[in-house]
Amino acid sequence: MNFLITGAAGFLGSSLANQLAREGHQVRGLDDLSTGNPQALAPDIHFTRGDVNDRPKLWTLLQDVDVVYHLAARVSVPESILYPRDYNDINVGGTVALMEAMRDVGVKRVVLASSGAIYGELIEQPLKETVIANPRSPYAVSKLAAEYYVRTIGSLWNIETVSLRIFNAYGPGQHLPPSNPPVAPHYLRQALRGGTLVAHGDGLQTRDYIYVDDVVSAMVAASTAPNINGLVINIGSGVETSIKDLIRLVLDITGSKANVVYNSQSSGGVSRMKADISLAQEKLRFTPSIKLEDGLRLTLKRDARFK
Repeated sequence: MNFLITGAAGFLGSSLANQLAREGHQVRGLDDLSTGNPQALAPDIHFTRGDVNDRPKLWTLLQDVDVVYHLAARVSVPESILYPRDYNDINVGGTVALMEAMRDVGVKRVVLASSGAIYGELIEQPLKETVIANPRSPYAVSKLAAEYYVRTIGSLWNIETVSLRIFNAYGPGQHLPPSNPPVAPHYLRQALRGGTLVAHGDGLQTRDYIYVDDVVSAMVAASTAPNINGLVINIGSGVETSIKDLIRLVLDITGSKANVVYNSQSSGGVSRMKADISLAQEKLRFTPSIKLEDGLRLTLKRDARFK
């Protein structure tokens, strides 16, 4: 098959692109390289640097494409609070531009990478796709809006769509910005350096961590799975882990004696997040295979930055 991946040089995008290429597919990648690393892509992937709002470029890249994976997005919750307009322009506007270009060229299926962040603070756990979302940041709002645009435009223009709400993905090669880095690789790095592991709030808040290879397997399945048009599907491990337990695992795996500080003055975000993955199991034959402890060990083993 022929695939186009937007955000192809990012953490999930590059892992997906490389897996599809290994399976013998033709893969084109688009990325503006604001955070991505094109060196992470295999040599046989046709990579183009560019903006997802560039319609003429999209028209060229979409020729003869069977399925589009739309991963291009700004992804920092704190940054989105400072710059909501930018997040709207890229995460929402870029999605609409892509859908228009797909309509113009005649591409028939898109897989949107959405986020578990759209759920926000909800009492009912595990989180089912049918609950009313309660987004708490412009980032989460932009992802929810992108879902609605994809599904609505898809139904109007006869494009098959599926949105994957990916929970806390982690693994080797994950981007670690100076401020607000993803917590799992950040804690690994701090532990190895003998730095301090800072937990916001009391550390009892839970998240659903899923290893990158499991996310990729779900995304690959979504390109050809039947009877998923218009669906939103959770992609998580189905296991909730507290920040305290994550810290304990990191210290055990690294053998570190790093200090741990709980900052009660700062918010730890939503109190609980656990994905209900029954729909993914039914529609995508998806079963997460890598437990958190094993995934953290694999991250240490496979990521050169931790050597």
